[in-house]
Amino acid sequence: MSLIRVRGLSVSLGGRRVLEGVDLAIAPGEIVTIVGPNGSGKSTLLRALIGALAPAAGTIERQGGLRLGYVPQKLALDPSLPLKVRHFLDLPRPVSPGERARALDEAGAGGLEERQLAALSGGQLQRVLLARALLGRPQLLLLDEATQGLDQPAAANFYRRIEALRERTGAAILMVSHELHVVMSASDRVICLNGHVCCVGKPEQVASAPEYRALFGTGTGGALALYRHEHDHAHDHDHHGEQAP
Repeated sequence: MSLIRVRGLSVSLGGRRVLEGVDLAIAPGEIVTIVGPNGSGKSTLLRALIGALAPAAGTIERQGGLRLGYVPQKLALDPSLPLKVRHFLDLPRPVSPGERARALDEAGAGGLEERQLAALSGGQLQRVLLARALLGRPQLLLLDEATQGLDQPAAANFYRRIEALRERTGAAILMVSHELHVVMSASDRVICLNGHVCCVGKPEQVASAPEYRALFGTGTGGALALYRHEHDHAHDHDHHGEQAP
């Protein structure tokens, strides 16, 4: 049974149709990545899935009682606002010290409880946002370009942590990303989106699909091989970002 199933989803923003006829289903425990060019509707799709946007057409069916966790692209912070990490995690409802410590540890943010939110590095802030999403013990975790602004090694580490979370908790993961070289091999399935679903399948299938290559070119095969090389912990930073001709 799917955790969430989308049929014929269309979404309009400001009178413009952003998504048209999208079909999608997420099964328990799988990692699915959505890729697509800027303006392709990736963030809009996630916002519709969490209920922040109403469909213009189509349906979104969620498993009864489905627990969702959401990590946004970024968090706009007033640097003058004195807000510690532990207070941020208490919004909108207080959590126990044990819950807070567990979520921070799972997200790789242990020891940051007393730090000011505005003083965190980009990577630390993203791990705190992940911890907040984990507080509700989600069955489906949605990440909207959660590594935006991180360098490549930090992004790769973040996605390895996501894989480990899936293994430990059994949660399904739905990720939006533009970092094809890092994300695709971390996925069970890839959905290429450009206002509609262009193609879907295993990473290797999507990387060789004409619809995908029309959007992103043909260099992803080498990038996929690079990620596997890194993922096997044989790090060779001199070759980061290299693509096959």
